[in-house]
Amino acid sequence: MKKILIAFVAIIALGMIAFLVLVGIAPSEFGTEREIVINKPRAETFEYLRILKNQDTWAPWAKKDPNMKHEYRGKDGEVGFVSAWDSKSDDVGAGEQEIKKITDGERIDYELRFLKPFESTADAWLTTEDAEGGKTKVKWGFKGRMPIPFNVMMLFIDMEEAISKDFDEGLANLKKELEG
Repeated sequence: MKKILIAFVAIIALGMIAFLVLVGIAPSEFGTEREIVINKPRAETFEYLRILKNQDTWAPWAKKDPNMKHEYRGKDGEVGFVSAWDSKSDDVGAGEQEIKKITDGERIDYELRFLKPFESTADAWLTTEDAEGGKTKVKWGFKGRMPIPFNVMMLFIDMEEAISKDFDEGLANLKKELEG
């Protein structure tokens, strides 16, 4: 019986050591930046993007749950404006997005605060650049962290790929919306 107990403790200890090694090698940061060229002038494109409520028409999450509840606080298009959402779908969850900084005509920085299905905070941004022929290059980026020990999941889930698919879909929707 004593040998079985020792073997059991050894297996558990090896498992814990293996888990700690995985925690140590797993990345804790993830993110993406995607881009698209829109056939609209930069000033017009930027003014549309600065209004956070407009994301309800082009961001992919609105289509995943058209019944999600929205709440807005502050003056849209200005630093401090908050767009909050609450969905019963785990694909959408609940949280809020706040405009943290605006560089007119160039960049809008957001803080994302996720509440469900898990709590986390991330940074997101939209930038605009002049493109040939009076068009605008729009870049949409996101950067987040997975806290230890949950970062082990990053070894099995490609967060960048998942986020990039949503961003590509959102940017394609934005292009249709603005060029439509």
